[in-house]
Amino acid sequence: MRLRHSLAAACGALALTAALATPAHAATGAFHYKVVGLDGRPVPVTLQDPESGRCLVLPEVADPGASEPAFAPHNDTDEYAIVFTGPDCGGDHWTLSPHGRPASDRLKLRSVAFLGT
Repeated sequence: MRLRHSLAAACGALALTAALATPAHAATGAFHYKVVGLDGRPVPVTLQDPESGRCLVLPEVADPGASEPAFAPHNDTDEYAIVFTGPDCGGDHWTLSPHGRPASDRLKLRSVAFLGT
């Protein structure tokens, strides 16, 4: 009986170690957006091969009390992107298709998540 429990525990530990050792998956391509610069003009920003499967807060607009949201996202990656109006993937959200057309300047965002395939 002890041998079975020990074997099961060893297999479980091995499976957990293998899962944690797997490298993070990234969307292939670029995700573009614009922010308002210090001079009030739009500044383009690009995330190259962004990480999939987790919320990415856009650092330039992370604090709603200190900045205007980013705008005009363009998902030129190979994965769907969900853009959120709030930091930490909160607020209203919209889904952008892989290799889609640029969105309007009216689409505001503070965070994004990529759906790994």
